[in-house]
Amino acid sequence: MKYFRIEEFDCQETGNNRMNPEFLEKVDELRKLCGFPLVVTSGYRDPSHSIEIAKAQPGTHTQGIAADLRVESAHHRYTLLTTAFNLGFSGIGVAKTFIHVDTRDSLPLVWTY
Repeated sequence: MKYFRIEEFDCQETGNNRMNPEFLEKVDELRKLCGFPLVVTSGYRDPSHSIEIAKAQPGTHTQGIAADLRVESAHHRYTLLTTAFNLGFSGIGVAKTFIHVDTRDSLPLVWTY
């Protein structure tokens, strides 16, 4: 990866990291095309992570195919969203301070938090 260190995607509770290499390449390309720094606020989540335990079933973070990326402004949010759509990310969640991107196999989804 050119724009990220693998450690940025470590599980915040266990330190484990089982990120999918193809996903990492895609998120690196996303950063390149956006043209501004992206900060990973959540990458890999071990199945024992408290957020995952609270869910009915493990999410895409536990599969190593998801990341939450901090956004600093409405312009950056727009750029990140349009670029993620163009790159074919299939799961995109929009929050005030971050954007979730993933490469799930199901029908493409967009949601808000």
